[in-house]
Amino acid sequence: MSLTGSPDGSPYRAGISVFDVMTGLHSAIGILAALHHRDVTGEGQQIETNLLSTALSALVNQTSAYVAGGVVPHRMGNSHLSLFPYEPLATGDGDLIVVAGNDSQFRKLVTALGSPGLADDNRFATVGKRNDNREELRPLLLERLASKSAQDWFAVLSDAGVPCGPINDVRGGVELADRLGLEPVVLAGGIPTVRNPIRMSATPASYDLAPPALDADGAAIRSWLGFAPVHEHAQPVHDSSVPSA
Repeated sequence: MSLTGSPDGSPYRAGISVFDVMTGLHSAIGILAALHHRDVTGEGQQIETNLLSTALSALVNQTSAYVAGGVVPHRMGNSHLSLFPYEPLATGDGDLIVVAGNDSQFRKLVTALGSPGLADDNRFATVGKRNDNREELRPLLLERLASKSAQDWFAVLSDAGVPCGPINDVRGGVELADRLGLEPVVLAGGIPTVRNPIRMSATPASYDLAPPALDADGAAIRSWLGFAPVHEHAQPVHDSSVPSA
């Protein structure tokens, strides 16, 4: 939260439980790695994950700035720590996220904006200089962006090879994925749900069953794990047939 929000405002939590989800994904990756190790060596192992370690890893360049350089990152609103532009910028009718992650992309950006000379301006010629002089560069970009709508610039900049995009709400994100042919919504047992993002050619995900009700599959799972029924205090039963990672 210390990194989320405006520089002079209060900290904000993320809109979703980011680290809970990522810890689950890390756990799945660890399980798969352990299963592969077991297949190769015949040995199982214990896997541990926790929310704090996931958070520190997921903060990537922010934690690296501290552990490698002693820099304590702070809230910067929508600005990027070490790149500019890499944030929403106002256009004639709304914000557009504009990214110039390297010198080539910046040259494409300012050329598409009709100001190619900015790429050769000594203040903005390199990533480091643009980062240092972002407050001088920002109004120059905003002046050009004000001449068209966000959607118009989205088309122009995309054609020029500049990473950019409008800020969609959830409906807009689902509709965009649909327009791109990603088929984001599937019926799971007749109930609309979001498609699994992993697509596999030989063993694709199936959507035959609806999301289970609370404890709908609990007895089957406890049996598979080798636990006695709940009324018997769920004492573990040692069973050599139970698979281990």
